[in-house]
Amino acid sequence: MNWRALPWIAAGAVLLLWGTVAVFETFDRYSNSASDTLRPFVITMGPVWLVAIAAAKVVLRKSND
Repeated sequence: MNWRALPWIAAGAVLLLWGTVAVFETFDRYSNSASDTLRPFVITMGPVWLVAIAAAKVVLRKSND
């Protein structure tokens, strides 16, 4: 595990959580129903979370030095 990258991963996770809440609030503010909020939110944030998790796995992968 790459311990030097861990603080950067944690900071990225905090920003990702903050951004997720901000995006949800934005979609919720201009929607009329739950489906008007949830569907665009999942379509928008799902790929972002998948890329973030994949990137964290790559960065934290044990190197074969």
